[in-house]
Amino acid sequence: MTRPITVGVDGSEESLAGLAWAAREAVRRGLDLRVVHAWRFQPHEAIDAGDPESQERWVREGLTEAARSVTERHQGLDVTTDVLDGPAAETLVAAAAEAEMLVLGSRGRAAVVGFLLGSVGQQVIAGSARPVVLVRAGDQASAEAAGREIVVGQHGDADDSAAALRFAFETAAARGATVRAVRAWTLPPLFAYSPASLKLLDDAGGLEPYEKKALGEALLPWRERFPDVQVVEHVEMGSAGQVLLSVAGRAQLMVVGRRARRTAVGARIGSVAHGVLHHADCPVAVVPPA
Repeated sequence: MTRPITVGVDGSEESLAGLAWAAREAVRRGLDLRVVHAWRFQPHEAIDAGDPESQERWVREGLTEAARSVTERHQGLDVTTDVLDGPAAETLVAAAAEAEMLVLGSRGRAAVVGFLLGSVGQQVIAGSARPVVLVRAGDQASAEAAGREIVVGQHGDADDSAAALRFAFETAAARGATVRAVRAWTLPPLFAYSPASLKLLDDAGGLEPYEKKALGEALLPWRERFPDVQVVEHVEMGSAGQVLLSVAGRAQLMVVGRRARRTAVGARIGSVAHGVLHHADCPVAVVPPA
């Protein structure tokens, strides 16, 4: 079954930027677009928020107008709208499960500071079984111009980043873009060395050649599957978040894997994804494990 691209819209500038991004991506991939709003009646003491029927009517009219803005721009794009009753995070996670990806707007604090990732956004990213793309207010189609890359982080062995690499290559193929695959490495602590690990490093010729070999092996199946996608292999010493952000300026999209875990204070999505989401100046796709 072909799944649509789903985008959450609430009428804000950032969500409309997400809608525009999602519509362009749907056209490129030949997919339908589903525009949703997670809504529950909220009376307000200070202002007249109307009755439930009136409030829902306003929401539906806003969704219809938002959908019209993209159908006028993209003739032939199949767009549906849905008002979903329920708490925002849980409702959007459920909507994502039926989608190819979920797209959300995220308010930028400044031109180079990045995203404001609220509790709802973090819960959705941590709980979604599908990729979630965060798009900043002010994002423009011109940012997808030729020459800007799909940057993807790779770590561990071939299986650890398979889902993120797949998303990056599929996106690059749809756009005719280059994939820049980034693998960061650091010196291990002295006590982490063992005879077995030293032999592996010796066979590879050292730490950096070992990391380059690991990246090449992880990319091999995706190069074979997408032979027309150009690939730049980027291996650099440093923390993963810092190395990814150092090349964010050339990216039209940043793709990172997710390492979600639950703690006593809520969902955590991993330090790399968290850092990139807060500081990258481009849309960011967070991809759950396959």
